[in-house]
Amino acid sequence: MKIIVHPSKTRGAANHEWLHSHHSFSFANYYNPERMNFGLLRVLNDDVVAAGKGFGKHPHDNMEIISIPLKGNLQHEDSMGNKAIIKEGEIQVMSAGTGIFHSEFNASESEEVKFLQIWIFPKTRDVEPRYDQITLPDLQIKNELHQVLSPNPSDAGVWIHQNAWFHMGTFDANQNVSYSVKSPKNGVYAFVLEGSFSIAGENLSARDALGISETELLSLEATSADSRILLIDVPMHA
Repeated sequence: MKIIVHPSKTRGAANHEWLHSHHSFSFANYYNPERMNFGLLRVLNDDVVAAGKGFGKHPHDNMEIISIPLKGNLQHEDSMGNKAIIKEGEIQVMSAGTGIFHSEFNASESEEVKFLQIWIFPKTRDVEPRYDQITLPDLQIKNELHQVLSPNPSDAGVWIHQNAWFHMGTFDANQNVSYSVKSPKNGVYAFVLEGSFSIAGENLSARDALGISETELLSLEATSADSRILLIDVPMHA
């Protein structure tokens, strides 16, 4: 078993007045050769965007891009013709493939929006770009891990071109849950959204993360009320 711990305070940070961002891995002006990725998880950005502000049109290719609003609404538009509002309790995915342009703005003129943007390397390059967005009503059910992403279009959640699975859940204090890693080739990056957890003997608070590999099972215990977590189960190598 291999374990790495990434305390919240060790993340990269950027303050552009309209954007406050924390980077779990090297991104933009934040470069740390020891924090380039966790397996095929390349980017985990924790963004807060001011009212009415956002990211103008910009390109991507050959990346699976996932957006998860945590508070507020995110306005999306892309070169595939999609125009949408992504709300808290929803998840959005884009397979950039051969290339896309998109923009993301705070849909509110009065309140900030908080969201995670996550990039995962695909298993197949130059696929046809695609977009999907779904609501996740099961997230309202506490004390369970809910699958929100997988490699399989017929499974729960959205799907991507990679052998990756995302699970999310909110737990009461002292609740325990076990998670089975989906593949011997995969590791799990556990990112605490709110509250606190004990995982593999490590005590984690909000926005702390733990990466674990070379194990089949992960045991979690919520150590405070209304603790929320995101598990990112990804291949460790291409």
